[in-house]
Amino acid sequence: MASRALIKIFNHSKTSLTGIRIILARTYWSTENPVTRDDLYFRINAVTDPHCSVTPVLQKWIEGRSHVKESELRRIIRSLRSRRRYSHALEVSQWMSSNGSRFSSGDSAVQLDLIGRVHGLISAKSFFYSLKEEDKSVQTYSALLNCYVQEGLVDEALSLVKKMKEMGFLTSPLPYNDIMCLYTKTGQHEKVPDVLSEMKRNGVSPDIFSYRVCMNSYGARADYNSMGKVLEEMNSRRDIKRDWLTYSVVANYYIKGGLKEMGIYYLKECEKLCKTAEGFNFLISSYATLGIKDEMERLWALQKVKCKKHVNRDYMTGLSSLVKLGELEEAESLLEEWELSCTTFDFRVPNALLIGYCQRGLVEKAEAKLQDIIKRRKTANPSSWSIIATGYAYNNNMEKAFECFNEALAVQAENRDWKPKESLISSILSWLGENGEIEDAEAFVNSLKSKVPINREMYHALLKAYVRNGREVEGLLESMKNDKIDEDEETMKIISLQK
Repeated sequence: MASRALIKIFNHSKTSLTGIRIILARTYWSTENPVTRDDLYFRINAVTDPHCSVTPVLQKWIEGRSHVKESELRRIIRSLRSRRRYSHALEVSQWMSSNGSRFSSGDSAVQLDLIGRVHGLISAKSFFYSLKEEDKSVQTYSALLNCYVQEGLVDEALSLVKKMKEMGFLTSPLPYNDIMCLYTKTGQHEKVPDVLSEMKRNGVSPDIFSYRVCMNSYGARADYNSMGKVLEEMNSRRDIKRDWLTYSVVANYYIKGGLKEMGIYYLKECEKLCKTAEGFNFLISSYATLGIKDEMERLWALQKVKCKKHVNRDYMTGLSSLVKLGELEEAESLLEEWELSCTTFDFRVPNALLIGYCQRGLVEKAEAKLQDIIKRRKTANPSSWSIIATGYAYNNNMEKAFECFNEALAVQAENRDWKPKESLISSILSWLGENGEIEDAEAFVNSLKSKVPINREMYHALLKAYVRNGREVEGLLESMKNDKIDEDEETMKIISLQK
């Protein structure tokens, strides 16, 4: 089964809602058919809460059955990993290895990768070193290397690569690509081309990903001439099939560099190879960045024809692009179109318009739109309320920002992965310390504890509120001490204001 570990080299870029992703395909198993509709898969898939175990589902499934096919378990693991349900995928993998299934080196590599994602590097290393030497294959070494890359550990990764070289494991582009990704991740772009050169010296042919990462390294340094030469070398290789993603890297850097004509040229080259919705979303967002509305609209229509329909992700791109162009009325119409056609309501779609309103100072309109959605959809998402709170904070209406952020905290169960912005939290804590009631400050800090570890800033807000209202602070100082937060100069300054 082909398993993918996605290494995101770029964060969301300014030219695209989804950003430009460099994707490294890591094959641990042989390719099989995709997951078919069977009871076990759908029973496991129904357990959507990551905090709930799927082991009881597996145990119940084999009651009365002699076994479950290993190929079926591998398909389930692959599907769960592709949807980032790593904890459940790890459970299935560990159940598979402890219940008499044949466990290949590929299976071990996948389990190592999952352990790293769920429990961290130390646990992944412990698992690797617990394997018998004969079970440590190029696949398991590569999986451990990928863990080092994700943690940005250069020395450890290079040491492991050296050992892999001694064992004769550097026969494919994969480990070289990992090191290039690591240098990219740690901002050492100048070292990437040397890795590509070493790969070629050692008789290993670069793949399309190798060239893409190298082009990115030159683009990040605005070395357009070298970036073009790498592209030219890649195009001279008949065994490499060109793809839209590689051209998107080149186009993106020309656009970021303000070289509009070259950017458009490579967007056209990108379009020639574009067959997926993700590719069209990149093009649509890029033309919006360039302010070319006609091309954006043409590609939106073409995407619908080529990809049969627009899904939530596509509408997010469309809305963000219209907002970028300042076309709020058209964005409103597109949102209405989405609401009529969507089968799964995703708050990230209307959030694109809410952000647009707030960026233009129309915070009250954004809140009214959200309230309207809530009336029809019943439960909001914390990220939506956070957007409104940020808008009010930016316009110095901290009372409303506080009110809306409390709404976000109240519905945080709707999105457990929601992470409130530190800057917004700081603004509200500062305001509460200077202006808020003690009860409000205490309630806010208590609510925050479920999302953010208790810190000095929270205590300072409480101290300011206590001092301002004539309340004794000895209990708070004792709590600070218990939470291992030392008093600093700012703490003493606040306390000195006591009457």
